[in-house]
Amino acid sequence: MKKIAVFGKPGGGKSTLSKKLAAATGIDLYPLDLIEYGKNGERVPRSEYSMAHEKLINSENWIIDGLGSLDSFWRRIDAADTIVYIDLPYWVHYWWVTKRLIKAVFVKPEGWPDGSSVLKGTLASWKYLRLSPKFWTPELFRKLQESSTNKSLYRIKSKSELNSFVTKYAE
Repeated sequence: MKKIAVFGKPGGGKSTLSKKLAAATGIDLYPLDLIEYGKNGERVPRSEYSMAHEKLINSENWIIDGLGSLDSFWRRIDAADTIVYIDLPYWVHYWWVTKRLIKAVFVKPEGWPDGSSVLKGTLASWKYLRLSPKFWTPELFRKLQESSTNKSLYRIKSKSELNSFVTKYAE
């Protein structure tokens, strides 16, 4: 594990898993939300995002957490040696996104981009989850499998798999 792509639907535990992987492996973590959004919570220009992403995937090692743009996603998949797809049941994603919003009343979510509204992010996450079945399909997983020859591909489908992943594969 030197170049690890972690992705999945909103609220699935990507950030938590990525932080644990970074701690276990000593590999630097790069959350895409912090690259995609500026301090004011607005998206950075696409060219700025693309340059930052390209620089990351060309570096020696990384853990990149998130989806980003579709073209950057497939570039990252090509560059990664380890692919971690978090594919929990939809109800878990909806609940965890909602729980993050409730907790945000008391404390800003760790790693949340400065200046970004948790409410706006939650509304966007709910909308994305509603549209997700059109993107997160069996066909996408087949493409991931085809793209991952000579790579490690992990599909995490339960909370217990998510909780044990780092211990099982990274330590």
